[in-house]
Amino acid sequence: MAKRKQIKFGALIHGVGGNVSVWRHPEVLPDASVNFKFYTEQAQLAEKGKFDLVFIADGLYINEKSIPHFLNRFEPITILSALAAVTSNIGLVGTLSSSYSEPFTVARQFGSLDHISGGRAGWNVVTSPLEGSALNYGKPAHPTHDERYKIAEEYLEVTRGLWDSWEDDAFVRNKETGVFFDPEKLHRLDHKGTYFSVQGPLNISRSKQGHPVIFQAGSSESGKKLAAKGADAVFTGQENLEEAKQFYREVKERTVAEGRSADDIVILPGIGPIIGRTQEEAERKYEEIANLVTVDNALNYLGRFFDHHDFTRYPLDEPFPELGDLGSNSFRSGTDKIKAVAKEQNLTLRQVALQAATPRGQFVGTPEHIANLIQRWHEEEAADGFIIHSAIPSGLTDFVDLVVPILQERGLYRTEYESDTLRGNLGLPVPANRYTDSKVKV
Repeated sequence: MAKRKQIKFGALIHGVGGNVSVWRHPEVLPDASVNFKFYTEQAQLAEKGKFDLVFIADGLYINEKSIPHFLNRFEPITILSALAAVTSNIGLVGTLSSSYSEPFTVARQFGSLDHISGGRAGWNVVTSPLEGSALNYGKPAHPTHDERYKIAEEYLEVTRGLWDSWEDDAFVRNKETGVFFDPEKLHRLDHKGTYFSVQGPLNISRSKQGHPVIFQAGSSESGKKLAAKGADAVFTGQENLEEAKQFYREVKERTVAEGRSADDIVILPGIGPIIGRTQEEAERKYEEIANLVTVDNALNYLGRFFDHHDFTRYPLDEPFPELGDLGSNSFRSGTDKIKAVAKEQNLTLRQVALQAATPRGQFVGTPEHIANLIQRWHEEEAADGFIIHSAIPSGLTDFVDLVVPILQERGLYRTEYESDTLRGNLGLPVPANRYTDSKVKV
């Protein structure tokens, strides 16, 4: 049997956190979402732990009910460019919308980040779930869920084409002959499609990892289709082992059906480990965080997934309300799951809201418990690795100092980086330049 690849890790740097109230925790810097020193320390800590990447999430619409972190945070490309200067090996992955941006600009931005970082850039392609996003970009309406993914598919096709504008040896830079580049190795894209018309060429060359690594974070049918066809990695979220195994198997099979190898895509569920020296200490840490959340905060948080629906209009302690298709044009896979679980378990609105705002996953316990779960998920093909999101800053410290050494001792996790590029560390191939490749095949 072939040796299983080692576990991969990413760190989600989330400022004051993805929780509606965790900013009130004594340990959390209240300005963490716009504090460069905080981001630097978290990125360098993840690099100390030999993580593959740091991940910066983003969104394009806020209102007074948004999560505190969303109200005032760094734009991903900007903060990742700065982090490139204070790190050496760790990958730098940022979210950018394919629904509210232009392929030429985005190809150039990530191409630049890839050069600045020496081949460590990654792009998390999102389609922007919140309908209010259209209001910030002069659009008459938010595209439907399925259309957003059709746009994203063509968007990726264009972006990858632009990244191949220059063959790898196109820039001669011969001072004696005066030849700066070989014009035969410069290529215009001349794309004319349903959503985009882009001539090219792009005014930046490929980096040593070829293209930035493409991440995809949707778990709907459209999201899985896009991942199988064009993503290098998937940031997903499943609550239990069996769900994770099913998702893993389905995405890998779809990837193979697209003519790719199962190893061409890396699947990384997000988990929020809460670690204690004892199980009781870990449970106490969880309760400290959960108790910061009021029911009103939880209702606001839940409402965001359903186009900021006002849940205060319903009785708290009666069964979760029937919502019809509400949420299907935003966080489709997430809202479908919330409605299904509420119905299956006969949950009240209060229970659903509090579970959504302060989820208690399996990854709460001692370092050995966390390491055992990670090993099991990996060995049973539920994950190639994990994106670690820490509710409080010391959570990442605990993971690096207490869990990582256990996995290293078991031979499941690296002790040194294998490469200085994100693709190299993730074990992904460098994509051939399409124009060079076509010449070789002739």
